[in-house]
Amino acid sequence: MTVATQIVLAKRPAGDVTSDCFRAEKVTLPALGDGQLLIRSRFLSLDPYMRPRMTELRSYTPPFELDKPLTGGSVGEVVESRNPRFAKGDTVIGMMNWASHTLHDGKGLRKIDPTIAPLSAHLGVLGMPSFTAWYGITHICKPKAGETAFVSAATGAVGQVAGQLARLAGARVVGCAGDEEKCTWAVREAAYDACFNHRAERDAGAVLDKLCPQGIDSDFENVGGPIFHAVFERLNNFGRVAFCGAISEYQDKEPIAGPPKMFTIVQRRLTIQGFIVSDHVALMGEFTAEVGGLLKAGQLKSRETVVDGLGKAPQAFMGLLKGENFGKLVVKVS
Repeated sequence: MTVATQIVLAKRPAGDVTSDCFRAEKVTLPALGDGQLLIRSRFLSLDPYMRPRMTELRSYTPPFELDKPLTGGSVGEVVESRNPRFAKGDTVIGMMNWASHTLHDGKGLRKIDPTIAPLSAHLGVLGMPSFTAWYGITHICKPKAGETAFVSAATGAVGQVAGQLARLAGARVVGCAGDEEKCTWAVREAAYDACFNHRAERDAGAVLDKLCPQGIDSDFENVGGPIFHAVFERLNNFGRVAFCGAISEYQDKEPIAGPPKMFTIVQRRLTIQGFIVSDHVALMGEFTAEVGGLLKAGQLKSRETVVDGLGKAPQAFMGLLKGENFGKLVVKVS
């Protein structure tokens, strides 16, 4: 019998997520049934999409259940298996509990080679965030030479890759981030042409006018709210928006209004497309070949923040929603 430490949703947040929304528990897991496997978690991914799942509002994924473990993308080691697809010792990636151990039915899991890269990289630059950036840039934004591309949350898990891919496509790339250190890294290391600190600038529109004098041709949107409104007003004819997220709005108690003058979409013939990367898993091989090649060639850089210990996951997640992490945020579980 295995005793697992897990973190459950203790209550649904109203506004900002607080520490009493979480509760740590120890549970004894039952013996494996046919088709099941026991996984010891090594790394847990913390991502903004988890915040809407803490509520009962309609979203693209089911809400977390009260008094049940939260779940997230994870890398782990198979400790015991009664599933013919997996053997003891396999390293696997997929959705698992916020827990030291998860009893799993194997659905959605895939084996990975732990020698290719650090395990945490499979949750970041080789995983879902990077795949999200690749799809949004190559299939929606479609930047090209002579254009201006904008990326909000420029140094986040998704944004840091999106900006570099747009730059490699030949576009001039401008971004925003939450502090000066992040902006400096975006320009010096991630090849952004410019990046501004949106916490220090009161007038995002004025900054965009200065940094994007020819307007904006494509926007990889991660933030929403006033930042997106300012970008929307400056989109050129036939501009494209890959709407990936709106982290600035996730903790609002009431929804905010959208940009004014929505008829601009017609006047400028804009494309604004929301997308969920899980709808495009058939392209995972193409993504892996292209982005893996860029990494191997040293043409793609990434940052990550690693938090040591499952018990620190709630605090780290609350920090993520306030922009305290730098790059991809993962928890080293064991």
